[in-house]
Amino acid sequence: MTITSSAPIPTQDQTLVLPGRHSWEAFKAIQAVMEQQPGLRIVYLDGVIEFMTLGEYHESIKSMIAILLGIYFWQREIEFIPVGSATRESKDESVSFEPDESYYLGEKKAHPDLAIEVNVSSGSAKKLEKYQRLGIGEVWMWQDKKFSIYFLDGDRYQTVSKSQLLPDLDIALLEECVMMSSPLEAMQKFTSQQK
Repeated sequence: MTITSSAPIPTQDQTLVLPGRHSWEAFKAIQAVMEQQPGLRIVYLDGVIEFMTLGEYHESIKSMIAILLGIYFWQREIEFIPVGSATRESKDESVSFEPDESYYLGEKKAHPDLAIEVNVSSGSAKKLEKYQRLGIGEVWMWQDKKFSIYFLDGDRYQTVSKSQLLPDLDIALLEECVMMSSPLEAMQKFTSQQK
């Protein structure tokens, strides 16, 4: 089944939670139908299905973070594998989602070492549950023009002031550059000031 739409690209993120609890099989059937709809994300956690459309502002922030992290990895000669928003899921853990950006550091493993989620309209530490179930070591949540960084310590996330995976990364500089109106100027500033 193909779903087509002539609706304009959303400028703001929108979220819709499907009422009720749904089995994994029902979720997979819905996911199969909806996968042809561009710009739509589906999250499944413990029977709850959430649909999200992503606006241009969200995508701009996400892209700038990826560009600047790519510069950082290159400058520091850190081997990395960017896997963007590849779907992460586990039927056994009753979870399926797509981070905004994600990275393996060094070599590929069962799941990425670092995941980044951009929350433009809503977000909470509650969203960490889906990452915790897959054991993703570090999660950065972008909201209100800054990062909250969570490091998986045992089986729970701890809020930390700087990345444990990238301890030399100047998070304040990264936040500032992400918000600059000129991507070129942001890259130049980040390159020259991130030592």
